[in-house]
Amino acid sequence: METISRASSSRKSGTASAATSKSKTLQPGSDTESDVELSSREVTSDLDFKKVDIFDDKAWDTDLECDDNTPAYDHSGKTAYIEACKLVGVIPVSYFLRHMQDSKVNLSHHGLGANGMKAIAMSLVSNTEITDLNLADNWLGFHGGMAVCQMLKENCFISHLDLSDNKLNYQCAQSLCAILLQNDTLRHVILTGNDFDDKSAVHFANTIMLTKNLEYLNLSKNNFCEAAGVVFGPAISENSCIKELDLSWNHIRRRGAVSVAQGVKTNVFMKKINLSWNGFGVEGAMAVGDALRGNSVLEDLDISNNRINTEGAVIIGKGLAVNETLKVLKIGKNPMQSAGCWGICAAILKNPNCILKTLDFSDILVNQDFNEIFNKVQEQFPELKMRHGGMEPPLNPKARVHPMVKLHSYIQKNNLRLVDFFNKFDKDKSMSVTHEEFLTGLVRIKKETGINLTEEETHQLLEELDRDGDGEINYSELVIGHTDFQEKERQMNMVITSMRPITT
Repeated sequence: METISRASSSRKSGTASAATSKSKTLQPGSDTESDVELSSREVTSDLDFKKVDIFDDKAWDTDLECDDNTPAYDHSGKTAYIEACKLVGVIPVSYFLRHMQDSKVNLSHHGLGANGMKAIAMSLVSNTEITDLNLADNWLGFHGGMAVCQMLKENCFISHLDLSDNKLNYQCAQSLCAILLQNDTLRHVILTGNDFDDKSAVHFANTIMLTKNLEYLNLSKNNFCEAAGVVFGPAISENSCIKELDLSWNHIRRRGAVSVAQGVKTNVFMKKINLSWNGFGVEGAMAVGDALRGNSVLEDLDISNNRINTEGAVIIGKGLAVNETLKVLKIGKNPMQSAGCWGICAAILKNPNCILKTLDFSDILVNQDFNEIFNKVQEQFPELKMRHGGMEPPLNPKARVHPMVKLHSYIQKNNLRLVDFFNKFDKDKSMSVTHEEFLTGLVRIKKETGINLTEEETHQLLEELDRDGDGEINYSELVIGHTDFQEKERQMNMVITSMRPITT
């Protein structure tokens, strides 16, 4: 700094001296004038160079320097989203704007529609933050679904995608399946409730068979029927990537159910499959039992509510008797009753290598026989947890028939008068019989007609007929007892008649 200062002062004094001398002695056009000017320029150039600090970056100013105020790249796509909303003509979703930089974004039930989805898709093309996106229940329709497909062609960050309940239908199925095969990032895809049918099943079967990235695919609550099951079966058999498949709440039955079960049998990769709320029936149950015998990979199977009766449960049990990999079996809400549950437990007892941890018999009532065999199962497999629908209520005892009903039926059937009936007991014609005589007459009637009265019923009858308790039954007591019984029967019939609905 001191050197620069001295150079500066020297330059000032030299310049002033040269100017004074020039003004006093030099004449225009003289040689001396040229020499002085050249000398002055050389001195000035030398002084300027000494003044500059070549190690100071801020002292240099060139056209290559960048403006420090240049805005950073928007990784969230917020600017693109606002511009897209203006272009499409929709109001920006404030929730989306606030969470565009989050890794997980839930836009379910926002009523986006096709246009709203188009704006979001435009911004997601450049978004590098979101990896888990939930778009469930937004009625995207065909056009909104296609916007998602176009976005997934460019976005390579989203790995979890939920498009449930968006009415995508068959029209969008082909494009969506093509994207699922093309996109290398998606791992977890939910397509529940989109009205996909048997026509769509061809495309999804191709995805199940050829995908190299998907690990979870949910196609539940669609309209896949028997034909869909037929094409899904071979695809499941060839699958080499999907670990968990959900086909619940569809209409897969008969040949479709058999085909899906056969696919499970030969699959060597899938760990969990949900086939609940379909219509497998006995045919499907037989195929499932065969699948459990042949499959050595499956760990979790849900076949709840599949019209599987007791016979089907026993057949599935035969598969469990040799299976060594299944850990969870859900077979509740089936009309298999307690006997079917008993058959499955009996099969488990025959398999010493069984590794079941959860056994679900939800909404199926069981009886004491089942409890006894399950106690044996728990002794052999203490880690096994079981759930059922509760104990069967005790059987209601049969309504007790009044003994007088039997006697009254005998009298009417043989067209007897009451006095003739009494004479069968009163052999001495005294119009009165002892208890012993009455019992002897009942034994005789039993041999003649087969009417059987238990000891308790006989004792009840004697108490009601012997009104005065003197140990004998006279004819008048029999008449009164019979008349009272008829009156009670008539009143009961009137009550039953009054309770019946009036019909025309």
